[in-house]
Amino acid sequence: MRRILIYSTAYFPLVGGAEVAIRELTDRLPEDDFELITARLRPNLPRREQIGRVLVHRFGLGFFGDKALLALFGGFYGWSLHQKKPFDLVWGVMASFGGFGALAFKKREPSVPFLLTLQEGDELKEIEHKARFLRGHFVDIFRRADHIQAISNYLADWARKLGASCPIEVVPNGVDLKKFKLIAKKADKNFNEKIIVSASRLVKKNGLADLVLALKFLPSHVKLWLLGEGEEQKYLKQLIEESGLNSRVKMLGFMSPEKLPEFYAQVDIFARPSHSEGLGNAFLEAMACGLPVVGTRVGGIADFLVDKETGFVCEVANPENVASKISYILDPQNESEVNDILARAKKMIIEKYDWDILAPKFENIFTKLCLKNQ
Repeated sequence: MRRILIYSTAYFPLVGGAEVAIRELTDRLPEDDFELITARLRPNLPRREQIGRVLVHRFGLGFFGDKALLALFGGFYGWSLHQKKPFDLVWGVMASFGGFGALAFKKREPSVPFLLTLQEGDELKEIEHKARFLRGHFVDIFRRADHIQAISNYLADWARKLGASCPIEVVPNGVDLKKFKLIAKKADKNFNEKIIVSASRLVKKNGLADLVLALKFLPSHVKLWLLGEGEEQKYLKQLIEESGLNSRVKMLGFMSPEKLPEFYAQVDIFARPSHSEGLGNAFLEAMACGLPVVGTRVGGIADFLVDKETGFVCEVANPENVASKISYILDPQNESEVNDILARAKKMIIEKYDWDILAPKFENIFTKLCLKNQ
């Protein structure tokens, strides 16, 4: 049994796309033994616990500054675990605080293969700007990796730009098709009302202000439900009020992934006119649930969203154009075409984005790296 040490800035119960990906993959790889080092971030979280197939070590004092502690001292902590029971592979998830921890471990134990996974969803220029004072160490994460797995071609190109010379492989995040599937519309749904939904962090790069303003170009029976929390929450509430859209927009807060499929059965369209995206897993989950999706072809979205093939492509920062795509989907004359697009999107998800298909690809990466080290 291989022993794999994972570094991730956060982990359950603090959930994002990277954390979900780790859980989905580790659950499907029973032949490997996983331990994970993460920032503690909350004082009520135990320092050590088993979550699924992963033994989690939480590093720090239980506050936001634990991320910096993970970057500074997480490598030494992992090395101390390695002295007691050696690891066969170190896996850094994202070139962030956890990535710095994985890099520090690699520098202490250069013979242990280092796999870097790129899951970044924020604007890459902004990520590089934040790391500007540690530029040399930051690019070292890419240059010291023995193998890089990126969730999109967009992120793979970024790794090359930053000087990565190791093999780079694109393996996207997936969808759990046992959870995300078509559910019949509820009998009590108001079919005269059309609901657009967006599930994401409420941050500028997700283009949610553009989606709110798109309602101005749509009839009053079209409503918008926003799921998620984030730094733009106050701004979006103000924008909704100033635009006179209080009766048409609901801000519903965070919703757990387990509840999303049933929620999607109540709505008609998924839309997110992103300005930047590493991949866009929420689009894939919506497609799996049989929803038409509207999005921009920025970043990793371009890997799966093709206009009128798998969904509907809108322009960046253009609310009127977003509205035109929504109108097209809702036009009864286009129903047959929309259904064909939904069928193609679902087929694509089944063939390319099922976690059960993707997990063996990680198994192959682990095997290649460990064999190379023997």
